[in-house]
Amino acid sequence: MTEAPATHPHSTTRTIVHVLRHGEVHNPKGILYGRLPGFKLSVTGQAQAKAVADSLAGHDITHVVASPLLRAQETAGPIAAAHGLTIAEDENLIEAGNEFEGLRVAVGDGALRRPRHWWKLRDPFTPSWGEPYLQIAHRMLAAVNAARVEAVGHEAVCVSHQLPVWTLRRFLQGDRLWHDPRNRQCGLASLTSLVYEGDQLVDLVYSEPAGASDPRISGA
Repeated sequence: MTEAPATHPHSTTRTIVHVLRHGEVHNPKGILYGRLPGFKLSVTGQAQAKAVADSLAGHDITHVVASPLLRAQETAGPIAAAHGLTIAEDENLIEAGNEFEGLRVAVGDGALRRPRHWWKLRDPFTPSWGEPYLQIAHRMLAAVNAARVEAVGHEAVCVSHQLPVWTLRRFLQGDRLWHDPRNRQCGLASLTSLVYEGDQLVDLVYSEPAGASDPRISGA
């Protein structure tokens, strides 16, 4: 794991918000589960959550907040337990809304082969099949700012989902929000750590304390 920079003497208050993607989910049918309830971590996902908690054991974590979805809550659990914290919940960290929720959408099979679904794909820039990217970015930024205030001078962990985390990162970097999902740098149980001096973002550090995973497997 790449360590976030240490606090510099005479600097303004440094706060770090670690934005964590949840671990692997038990999803034997391979559907796009989106915001559907009840999807829990797989055995591998539980190990990934523990690996992240171990990597953050020596950090000054004072606030842990997660999406209300079960897989995010379970990923947050080992971190909160290690630091004696209760998991807060923030709806702004939830998975992106998607018209294909509950369906198989792998290329070459499932919903994408049915003409009645093609209209949903008419606009990849907004996108037409789900929650607008800009809306995702704004709510994720609100969640990060709330966590930063709660943990000012310390570190916070926000547990969310791949598309929201990646959209937030692109927004903060000034990149266009529409993108090729195959090129996301947001593996399972990965950390996108935002380093603030006061209320100014000064660094962004990506790390994979639970190991690398294929970003194309968004429904893992």
